[in-house]
Amino acid sequence: MQASKKRLVVAITGASGAVYGVRILQVLSTLDDWESHLVFSSSGALTAAHELGMRRPDIEKLADVVHNVRDIGASIASGSFQCDGMVIAPCSMRTLAAVAHGMADNLVTRAADVMLKERRRLVMLARETPFNLAHLRNMTAVTELGAIVLPPMPAFYNHPETVDDIVNHTVGRALDLFDVKHTGLVTRWQGLKASPAFAERDIDMIRE
Repeated sequence: MQASKKRLVVAITGASGAVYGVRILQVLSTLDDWESHLVFSSSGALTAAHELGMRRPDIEKLADVVHNVRDIGASIASGSFQCDGMVIAPCSMRTLAAVAHGMADNLVTRAADVMLKERRRLVMLARETPFNLAHLRNMTAVTELGAIVLPPMPAFYNHPETVDDIVNHTVGRALDLFDVKHTGLVTRWQGLKASPAFAERDIDMIRE
């Protein structure tokens, strides 16, 4: 790679959970060896304003480079643009469907299509509940194409105490998939022996 920094494309679409994309940008902004490229749909901007009280400029200033979602001539629309992958956080069902069916009709879906054709890592935080059959089939389709579907489902083995704990864990696990070195986001599983809730005799009883 010609650039001295690793590059990650971050897309924020209109599903609930704008905090995931914002938190990823916040983490990347603290890392000297990563460069973030943001593409932000209009629906994503509306959701972020509603859920976080953040205006588009507040979020865009967290990124190193910002691309207009309508600019299909942007650098990230080409496979010749060297980067380490793309994360769509959150990923709306509309965006999921477009990627699953190769409909590169805006810069989010075009950049995602580029990741798939270039065999680069594409992580999609698909946010909807419950899933209908179309959602499930589209998740299967993008997985078969090479993407990783990572619904932002909370983990509880790490004993989260706040919403931030839940968000950080999901963000950390997503960044793990790009080998982003981070600290303080994820409580790594050390096995039941390391859990304060279990004594050795309790584990022995479970084994029996």
